[in-house]
Amino acid sequence: MNTNFEHYRIFYYVAMYKSFSKAAKALMSNQPNVTHFMNNLENQLGCKLFVRSNRGVTLTAEGQKLYQHVSIAYQHIHTAEMELANEQSMESGSITISASEIALHLLLLPILGKFHKKYPGIRLRILNHSTPQAIQAVREGVVDFAVVTTPLKAKKPLKSISLMEFQEIVVGNETFADIQEAICLEEIAKNPLICLGKQSTTYEFYSKFFLEHNLVLEPDTEVETIDQVLPMIMNGLGIGFLPEPFARNVINEKKVYEIPMVETIPKREICLVENHNFPPSIAAETLKKMLM
Repeated sequence: MNTNFEHYRIFYYVAMYKSFSKAAKALMSNQPNVTHFMNNLENQLGCKLFVRSNRGVTLTAEGQKLYQHVSIAYQHIHTAEMELANEQSMESGSITISASEIALHLLLLPILGKFHKKYPGIRLRILNHSTPQAIQAVREGVVDFAVVTTPLKAKKPLKSISLMEFQEIVVGNETFADIQEAICLEEIAKNPLICLGKQSTTYEFYSKFFLEHNLVLEPDTEVETIDQVLPMIMNGLGIGFLPEPFARNVINEKKVYEIPMVETIPKREICLVENHNFPPSIAAETLKKMLM
């Protein structure tokens, strides 16, 4: 009979309680069964592990040496079991997410608030990445998943799941307050333009949109984050393309104004990107379901 984890588990309890009967009680077993397992373990290892007496058992030198290793291993296993149990109950754990700026503001932040309120023991780590950076982080297994905006390229083993659509609009300061008729993209392009930088998918998206209308995207000002665009528009540095939900409140407050456009800006999507080579933790899977 080959030794297995059960042999060492029983050995650990006998050594700890210094009694076959007490170990059997702790293991919810019986003394003959415990004795049988320990006799088999001694036979397999080829040495005596216990000195038996009427007062119980004591460890031999070989038994002491084995117990030093088994006790450490058993404590590690017990700790791992407790951690897994806590994660299954969502009492502890961690999630690392890569998110693009627009996805963070339009979708992720409100859901994270609800998730944290429901599962306060789960630690959250949010990495602010461009879509290409986020996809690379998912590919390398650095994050549990990414929440990003289109356009994106997710090849196997990556999988992209659409979470929501959003519409973008052209926004300007009070100079454009009285415009009633729609303006064509060619006329809009004559104004100073504020745009996210060349490394962003937003820049890629509008470069393609401009080219489809025989124009070249040439922003006067490039910024790193979407929340930098609005203050610049309000201070007269130019006009910009913004997600409609992101700009709606300041439009209602008449701090900026939507510029009607002849051409229709294609809708964009916020997507969740995951890597099938790295199965999500229970906590990450729970948050993913809330997003979907």
